[in-house]
Amino acid sequence: MAVAELSTSYTKTSTRFHSSQLSLSSSSSRFSDHFRRSFRPLPRTRNATISCSVTSDQVQTPIPVQAESPKGKSECYGVFCLTYDLKAEEETKSWKKLINIAVSGAAGMISNHLLFKLASGEVFGPDQPIALKLLGSERSIQALEGVAMELEDSLFPLLREVSIGIDPYEVFQDAEWALLIGAKPRGPGMERADLLDINGQIFAEQGKALNASASRNVKVMVVGNPCNTNALICMKNAPNIPAKNFHALTRLDENRAKCQLALKAGVFYDQVSNMTIWGNHSTTQVPDFLNARINGLPVKEVIKDHKWLEEEFTEKVQKRGGVLIQKWGRSSAASTAVSIVDAIKALITPTPEGDWFSSGVYTNGNPYGIAEDIVFSMPCRSKGDGDYELVKEVIFDDYLLSRIRKTEAELLAEKRCVAHLTGDGIAFCDLPEDTMLPGEM
Repeated sequence: MAVAELSTSYTKTSTRFHSSQLSLSSSSSRFSDHFRRSFRPLPRTRNATISCSVTSDQVQTPIPVQAESPKGKSECYGVFCLTYDLKAEEETKSWKKLINIAVSGAAGMISNHLLFKLASGEVFGPDQPIALKLLGSERSIQALEGVAMELEDSLFPLLREVSIGIDPYEVFQDAEWALLIGAKPRGPGMERADLLDINGQIFAEQGKALNASASRNVKVMVVGNPCNTNALICMKNAPNIPAKNFHALTRLDENRAKCQLALKAGVFYDQVSNMTIWGNHSTTQVPDFLNARINGLPVKEVIKDHKWLEEEFTEKVQKRGGVLIQKWGRSSAASTAVSIVDAIKALITPTPEGDWFSSGVYTNGNPYGIAEDIVFSMPCRSKGDGDYELVKEVIFDDYLLSRIRKTEAELLAEKRCVAHLTGDGIAFCDLPEDTMLPGEM
């Protein structure tokens, strides 16, 4: 997350920041009473809001901006406002009701790729207007203003509003999707248990904020690592939200597994289906080649080298993030953003007949005999309504079961480490080994 301080180019007047000191020339600006870019301080925070939503009978013809007194209204970026001229009913009459999408860690690299996909309509569709609610920190608020400026300059017709802030209780207000990307990275010499506790506190607070402010049916996608246990903590602190609505992102692992199988089989990746990642988003994760298919056939019938499947394939998927860091010098960002898009689409688009996808979800009531009360990646399918069901028609062999038990034990140990954050008593950390993904180091 970028390090920055709140810009001093705005002076506070009453409850708004006066815009007369903006570097934008008044002669080239336009404003509208109903489409304006305003920087509003939210309670207990220093926040900025860009709002571009009106009803069709409220549209006014833009007029030149006159010199403003210190008590004047905030300035609007004229072209940005005109983009949302609702007189163009032929373009907007078929649009769906606006949805609120909250994103934490919004000034980070993953969000830098993700936000523009959301705003373009790539994720929720070409007729779905959205409002982006971006959560940062005191140190990143100026960077968030920069993100908002870039979103403005991109002129996305479906992007109706952008607001930024540092208080999750305010930013998560009425959120229908919460994409929790921000988390503290693992520093030199930091024990894994310490990172679990530090990030656990962040996600406990965000869970409380979602519980207090978000829609009762908000869908929560936890990306910040360690994402499985962070999702569990967040869920436990949001009792008013269905546990089934919480997901830990393992779609990137699924995509990586499909890529490796396609390379080995000499086919394009879209021929690989029924790919499951079991367990934790760590190096204990289990890419399931037993139930996966290539061109509709079981993987083991297409790839005869079973030793490669058990050893090289599994290790490549588990350690792919570390290899990327060695080559690229940083952890994955663009591919993570793509996998978030894939994970959302998997929930809002009906799953193709006979196929499924992976997601880290709550284990209570699962049909596989996996320990309950943890967040564990399992095979899911959806009717496209944002909900999912677990896939029952999977098979297990001794190899797969032994790997699943190992990742299960790790998640149970992580849960004990954060018992003080989930309401399960006193924390006791007995992690068997350090298996966090290299990107968390």
